[in-house]
Parts: sequence; C-alpha cells; structure tokens
Amino acid sequence: MADDGSGPEALDESTENAALGNALAAEHAAVWGYGVVGAALGGDARQQAAGAESAHRDVRDQVSALLTGRQAEVVDAEGAYALPFPVLSEVDAAALGAVLEDGVTAAWVRVLDQAAERSTRELAVGVLSAAEVRAVGWRVAAGQPSVTRPFPGLPDA
Repeated sequence: MADDGSGPEALDESTENAALGNALAAEHAAVWGYGVVGAALGGDARQQAAGAESAHRDVRDQVSALLTGRQAEVVDAEGAYALPFPVLSEVDAAALGAVLEDGVTAAWVRVLDQAAERSTRELAVGVLSAAEVRAVGWRVAAGQPSVTRPFPGLPDA
C-alpha cells in the first residue's frame, strides 16, 4: 500500500472513508451491545464491560471527528441492534462481548485493507489489537474452547 496512490490498486480517501464509515457503524453497535453485556454481569466483570464500552466510545468519537474533519458522511447510531442470541446468563454476556469484539475486528480489518493514509493504518492496527485482547478475555469468561484467532477479523478458513 503506497501513500502516494501509485500501484495497480491505488487507494484514495473516499475508499478509506467508506471503510471508516463501516468501522464507525461497528463501533456504534459495540457501544450499544456492551450495555446489554454489562447489565447481565456483576462485580469485576461489569467493570470489564464498562471499560470495553468506554474504549469503543473513544474510538467511535475519534472516527466521527476524523470523518467530520474530512467532510465525509458520519454514520449515525441506530436506536437498537438485534442480538445474535438471548443473553440470559453471565456466560451469555461474555459470549456476546466476544461477538461484539469480533464484529469490530472484522470492520477494522477492512479499514486496514482500504486505508490510503499511514495514520489510518496505524489507527486500525491499534484498534484491532485492543479488540482482540478484549475478545480473548471474553472468550475465556464464556468458556469457549478456542480463545485466540490466528488472524483476528478475517473469516475462518
């Protein structure tokens, strides 16, 4: 990926902005979803969910400001989001936390692929890394047999 726009698959700011818009939508969903996760947890686990929600709020705000500064479309949060399964226990809440982080990593892998600017790639790598660390914690709490992913954000092959 060249910052100068050279090469057969030259990337531009509009392509990058579209990927950032998708990542912003994933961040909105994560912020909303962590409200559900936190409501089903108690004690230290609830604090972990609050910390994750705060991290996603910070990224959401950073991406919103970046897109606003570029005069690009800023995706609004939806009023509610469909859950992939009912959250009836702390194990379900932890599993949802992992799903939320997986959704964020998938969106940020796309940003990494479509980024024209080095600073955007650096942002994507940082967000991906943090999301995968959180996802590992949630997978452990949910008792999932495989807690790490070889290539976070990419489909399992």
